[in-house]
Amino acid sequence: MKPFFYSFFMLVAGCSAVKQPEIPAVTGFDASRYSGKWYEIARLPNYFEKDLHYITAEYTLLPDGKLQVVNSGIKKGKTKNISGIARFAGAADTGNLEVSFFRPFYGAYRIICLAPDYSLACVMGRDRSLVWILARQPILPEKKLSAAVNFLRQNGFAVEKLIYTKQ
Repeated sequence: MKPFFYSFFMLVAGCSAVKQPEIPAVTGFDASRYSGKWYEIARLPNYFEKDLHYITAEYTLLPDGKLQVVNSGIKKGKTKNISGIARFAGAADTGNLEVSFFRPFYGAYRIICLAPDYSLACVMGRDRSLVWILARQPILPEKKLSAAVNFLRQNGFAVEKLIYTKQ
């Protein structure tokens, strides 16, 4: 199980070969509202989630202001879980975090779009090779999904490569 998630960290921590304008993290971020269960709706391909379905991420705000992260999914009929910690990479009201499943190593976790009601989020890693569309429900209405995909397209993501997660 650990090699599977170790690969996740290595990709998140990787460097970009092509320099593109940075996409800013959302501001006015509220970690307590972000807490709870999120369903992965779509992602760019990555080997640490290969053949993984029914993917969720659960965030719990800790007393020290960090977030506990529990990622889960099903692969070949077996549940895979990993726990980690997310900390702010700057101000606590900006969705720019770092996540670690293998401390002391942290990778980028930047929330680049967030619905006002916290029902939808787009999250990227260090560069445009990693992106996720997350929602509070396992199925996202087509209008919201199209808006998220268009946002990613306008910001230089290879949306034609998105994998839509089986939920």
